[in-house]
This record gives sequence, C-alpha cells and structure tokens, in this order.
Amino acid sequence: MTVTAERLTRYAHGGGCACKIPPGELEEVVAGLTAAPRDPNGELLVGLDTGDDAAVVRMPGSPDAVVATADFFTPVVDDPYDWGRVAAANALSDVYAVGGRPLVAVNLLAWPREVLPFDLAREVLRGGLDVAALAGCHVGGGHSVDDPEPKYGMAVTGVADPDRLLRNDTGAPGVPLTLTKPLGVGVLNNRHKATGEVFPQAVAAMTALNRDASAAALRAGARCATDVTGFGLLGHLYKLARASGVTAAVDAAGVPYLDGARDAVRDGFVSGGTRRNLGWVAPHTDFGAADEDTRLLLADAQTSGGLLVAGELPGHPVIGELLPPGEHPLVVR
Repeated sequence: MTVTAERLTRYAHGGGCACKIPPGELEEVVAGLTAAPRDPNGELLVGLDTGDDAAVVRMPGSPDAVVATADFFTPVVDDPYDWGRVAAANALSDVYAVGGRPLVAVNLLAWPREVLPFDLAREVLRGGLDVAALAGCHVGGGHSVDDPEPKYGMAVTGVADPDRLLRNDTGAPGVPLTLTKPLGVGVLNNRHKATGEVFPQAVAAMTALNRDASAAALRAGARCATDVTGFGLLGHLYKLARASGVTAAVDAAGVPYLDGARDAVRDGFVSGGTRRNLGWVAPHTDFGAADEDTRLLLADAQTSGGLLVAGELPGHPVIGELLPPGEHPLVVR
C-alpha cells in the first residue's frame, strides 16, 4: 500500500545497490585494514580478505558460527512499503549467501524529517518487518538519523555451521555455475526512477528471499557461492574467480533476464554504477562476440539479486562453469 503519491526515488542520487561505492575504489579504501584484535573472543572464519558477503566468527564452545552483515541504500522504488521489503530481503541475502540463517536484525534508517512525512518512514519499516518475519528473523529496534537523503536497510546477525559455509574463495575447476534469479532489476529500476513506470516483475524478484536457494545449495554439497548485488553478475563473479584462483566462463545465452530488461538497455536506462562495473571488469574479461547491450546486462547493478552458486541446483539455470586459471579470470561465451 502506498501512503502518498510522493516519489521517493526523486530524493535519491542513485538507486538501491547501484549507489554502492565502485568496487575498484572501495578496494583501495579498505586495503590493509585487516588487523586482528590482540585477544580475540572468537575465530574469524570469513572476513575482509576476499570481499565475501558477510563476516563469520567461530565462537569458543559453540557448534555454531556467528554471521554478521549490514546493508542499506537509497530508495530503489517509489512505494515505501516495497522499498522496505526490498531493502530487508537484500540485507538478509548476505546471511544466506554464506550458508547462514538470520536470527535478529536492527533497522538502519536515515530520513529527511522536515521534507518527507513520517507515515512514509513507518511504511518503509513495516515492509522491512514483514520480510524479516517471513525469514523467521526478529527485528529488535535499530538506529535512525536525520539525513537529507532517505536511506534504509538492516544490520543482521545469524548463525551457520562453521564446517558447511558457502564462501567465494572455494571454487574449483570443472564445477558448473548456477544463478537463482534473473538479471535486469538495475535497468528496470533506473527506468522506473526516470519515468515512474512500475515493473512488478522487478519488485517480485527483489523481494524474494534467497533462503530456499541457500538451503538447496547446502543440500547439494556446494561450498562456493556469492550473491549478485551492486557489482553486477560479472563483478561478483570476478571477485569469486580471483579469490578462488580459477577462470569463470559465462554462457551468455543461458543467463536469464527479466521481461523488459533488454528494452531498458536499448532505450538508454543504464545507471552509472552499471557502467562503472563494466569498466572495472573489462580489463579482466574476454567478451568474445558479446555485444554492448549484453555486456551491460551482465554488469547490471542488481539490488537483492540471486545467489551465484558453484554447483548445480534443481530448478535454476546453469549459466556457465569454473575452469582452470587462464589468460582472463572471466570469459563470456
């Protein structure tokens, strides 16, 4: 339900995960920031080293590992309730991407209190609460600030089996690559922001939890996975290939796209974030015969995208495979 006709995307300089700091710039900022505490209270199993999806710590005396992550962004759609749902599903996704189960989340809200009414903020929070409830995850409060640009997301804590994690540095040659959601939400969201046209297929994709896909990956014995968000399929796959020391080959014809995504690219609704993604991976990619529109879609900045799993999952398309290391970490066929 939309409380008012206010277009929230008008207040955002970017949209959703497309407003992330570009991956190359971010890596320069965090380079070397991996110092361990002198007397740690737990063992860090997954941290900053490979740019994985969440931090994972093994607790002494516990069979479980603690998973911690945070994600927030500017409005990706105009409907406040849907924006809250999308942001919550996106934050929860990082827990699922490492094979975990979310336990509790806290809200992160930035709001222009003198510009936008608080009934809109309430709808955003209600959307987040409803998606967290679907995930079996408590919402235990949060933090808010007065900000000229609205932003919303969650910090999420979960648990995982430390011996059955999904990581981005455990890929091996000869394993197929499976993608659990179609691409294209970035260009459709950009069209929505520019025109006001609503794309229910994009909202449905973004609000779908990655819970079942994560559980299926664990049942299938997968060890390597990541989720596809602001750096696009190629950006996240490049990080996986680099961390695992393999080449990742993508079969462009096998990648699924949302209805209307190619039309949106053709009509020029491509975000700056997507173009930066493509520029980052281009020096490391053999694009073969892929045309510019295909390259942009493969680099499209996703918000609450699917899981990219090194392994085959029933009901989801295989879009490529991992190969021994070669001249390029990424190959598009």
